[in-house]
Amino acid sequence: MEPFEKVHGVVAPLDLPNVDTDQIIPKQFLKRIERTGFGRFLFYDWRFLDGKTLNPEFEMNQERYRGAGILVTRANFGCGSSREHAPWSLLDYGFRCIIAPSFADIFFNNCFKNGLLPVRLSEEQVEAIFQGVRKTAGFQMTVDLQKQQIKADGGMSYGFRVDPFRRRCLLNGWDDIGLTLRHEDLISQFESRSAPPLSPTSA
Repeated sequence: MEPFEKVHGVVAPLDLPNVDTDQIIPKQFLKRIERTGFGRFLFYDWRFLDGKTLNPEFEMNQERYRGAGILVTRANFGCGSSREHAPWSLLDYGFRCIIAPSFADIFFNNCFKNGLLPVRLSEEQVEAIFQGVRKTAGFQMTVDLQKQQIKADGGMSYGFRVDPFRRRCLLNGWDDIGLTLRHEDLISQFESRSAPPLSPTSA
């Protein structure tokens, strides 16, 4: 997993509450066995008119949001099914941080396990970011996990809190496998002690 220290970039808006995981990545695209390649299907039913043509009515498709690395959205983002493909698709599209007033619990946990930072801010703070995004083309923001601070164009500045263990894992790029491999020497020692002795016929 790629370590996360800070991200600086354009902010894209998704002005909808209760965005579920089937809207983030529709079920027909879950057949892939790799973690990559899901970005082009992100918000598929909203981004495209016929599966090919970008929908000009979908705000995130505007040129001013091209290359965005931060998504700001509304409450209860990531509700619905528990599919891990949702954070995969957001990461593959280019987002490293999602800002919202609240997240569905399973999606929230899956983000940390895949190197995507979910930041919870108040409704008022999120609304101020939306206003900044729409007022200024190419509105940019820096999200610093080390300092747990957000700074944006126009002097905007907010603090946020992340569970210390999750913060440490993100900063170091440790997913569940990475955490296990940190104890590889101890695991190998245990396996060598626990291995049954070879029988004469197996030599």
